[in-house]
Amino acid sequence: MTTRPPNEHGGAGTPGADDLAARMRRRADYIEEQLNAARERGDFDNLRGSGRPLRLDKNPYAGDRALAYSLLKNNQLAPPEIERGKEIDADLARANALLRALRRQRDALHSGHAVFASERRAYNIVRDRTETRYAEALRAVNSKILSLNIIAPATLHRRPLDLDAKLRAFRDEFPRLDE
Repeated sequence: MTTRPPNEHGGAGTPGADDLAARMRRRADYIEEQLNAARERGDFDNLRGSGRPLRLDKNPYAGDRALAYSLLKNNQLAPPEIERGKEIDADLARANALLRALRRQRDALHSGHAVFASERRAYNIVRDRTETRYAEALRAVNSKILSLNIIAPATLHRRPLDLDAKLRAFRDEFPRLDE
């Protein structure tokens, strides 16, 4: 019985595997030699389109989705995972707009004049409603993030928002006023 010498990983080589690897290396070397010779002869000089960007109308990575991506692109749409990411960004912007509006109202109350009890009550009502709307908006964003993470490749995944931390920060920044 004949044994094969150990391969690069330390195990016994399989019959023909070493020969195949050697043939592939020789073929790669031959192709490289041919390309170098053509380059030296100037075969690649003055090619049509030389120095201009390539037109890559087709996505070589789209695979089975190529037709769908093409239709989306031709109709000025993006893939569902990109659209969902845009929705998340828009929803977060709306949630932050709620905070900016409440900040303006709070700052107007602290503008140096005496604050009446009715103004404090009105602020507290607006503050409580804003907190409720803000919490609902954050929950909706988290729901969209979860659905995005289901349909999107891992590189597009987003971390869910920490609702408790966000609401604690809200309460710290916007405490209720004594009536």
